[in-house]
Amino acid sequence: MSIGNSPQDERPFEDGRSEDGHEEAARPSVGRALQQARIAAGLTVDDVSSVTRVRIAIVHAIEADDFTPCGGDVYARGHIRTLAKAVHIDPAPLLARYDDDHGGRPAPTPAAPLFEAERIRPERRGPNWTAAMVAAIVAVVGFVGFTAFKGGDSNSDAKSQVAQGASPSASKPAKPTPSNTDSATPKSDPSDSAIAAAPQDKVTVQVTAVDGRSWISAKDHNGRMLFDGLLKKGESKTFQDSSKVNLILGDAGAIQLYVNGKKIEDDFQPGAVERLTYTKGDPEVG
Repeated sequence: MSIGNSPQDERPFEDGRSEDGHEEAARPSVGRALQQARIAAGLTVDDVSSVTRVRIAIVHAIEADDFTPCGGDVYARGHIRTLAKAVHIDPAPLLARYDDDHGGRPAPTPAAPLFEAERIRPERRGPNWTAAMVAAIVAVVGFVGFTAFKGGDSNSDAKSQVAQGASPSASKPAKPTPSNTDSATPKSDPSDSAIAAAPQDKVTVQVTAVDGRSWISAKDHNGRMLFDGLLKKGESKTFQDSSKVNLILGDAGAIQLYVNGKKIEDDFQPGAVERLTYTKGDPEVG
């Protein structure tokens, strides 16, 4: 229990003298007025401190007219007002007395707190790792789903393109010709109509890779390049010129030639490079 905790022990001297034996002024000081009012209300310093949340040491100092622990005039005036209300007296005369004794009313300090009460600071919150993990999982799942969806679309588009590419040939029946009505020979075999269709005033060369792929080069009679590239197995190219076609076959053994509608029966060896020239009329190497 703090010193002076009992209201009866803090009664003012009845003879009007202070503890040092001197006469008190007719008007009590701010601290004395607060002490007398507290005692008259039957309150202890502990009671006042609990109600106002002003520390016990500061209450004792104010009642002794020592305002240094308050930390300045603004805080001191705030404590005086708070203590006066707690002991049920009007704080205005006490504040006026304090201002007279301390050089006038101080300039207001809006941002400064007026009470010495303990302030509860908001707890610092750490990062929300749970929310971050959930967001990351959702992003990954969304990305995987989007990739799978796009992949499915790509596959379906490819299948659609394959189907569309195959539909024209499947829907159009092969036109019967005198040569293929009795035989299932591939297109590589020439027909009489094909021979007849070859223009007589031009040289026509058809190159087909039947046994593998081969690089080929074809030029007209002026040396202009008609084709230069790789012919894959099963692919075919047709070249035509008014007088002459020059060929280079990278793998002549894989190539089947038709010149002016006739099959060339030359026995080309696999891997052999052949340089050939064909002109109008019967297919003879020029």
